[in-house]
Amino acid sequence: MEGAKKLFAHFATKVSELAGAPVTFVLAVISVLIWASLGPVFDYSETWQLVINTGTTIVTFLMVFVLQNAQTRDTRAIQAKLDEIILTSHAENRFIGIENLDEDDLKHLDRLVAKAAKGRANQTNGDVALADEPRKQKGNKRGRAAAELKISQAADKPAAPRKATPQKATAAKPKPRKQKTKTAP
Repeated sequence: MEGAKKLFAHFATKVSELAGAPVTFVLAVISVLIWASLGPVFDYSETWQLVINTGTTIVTFLMVFVLQNAQTRDTRAIQAKLDEIILTSHAENRFIGIENLDEDDLKHLDRLVAKAAKGRANQTNGDVALADEPRKQKGNKRGRAAAELKISQAADKPAAPRKATPQKATAAKPKPRKQKTKTAP
């Protein structure tokens, strides 16, 4: 099963690279032009129309799964890189995993960050710090998790300069992976 997953991941990556290549677009345009030019030969019949409809539908249907697979893996890789940057910087570790929040919580967090950024732009010195800001709690797990991700500063309040001392980690750091060792047969 693992081999099949790796094979499909490799296939999906190659197909998505080819699908995004300029030559693929040119080939698609040429195919449509050939089909359109054959319209008078086939007297614009239903069969002539069915050829393009069926072909494009099948290709689109299959490409959705291939491209979604490639996009999901790329997104996971980007999130892992961003999490590593957060862990190794002075950024708040509470931002790790926010991609799993629901849409309302992400919008609220986005508004808070934008408000803090606006306040930072009006300042000459200082950083924005995360702290607890009152917010209506939701009944779900994600709502409670998002309530911990609050930005305390209003746009009109100056931020206190960040201290040079390292921050405490507020999120659990990922466990190190065990290295697989190959044994001789």
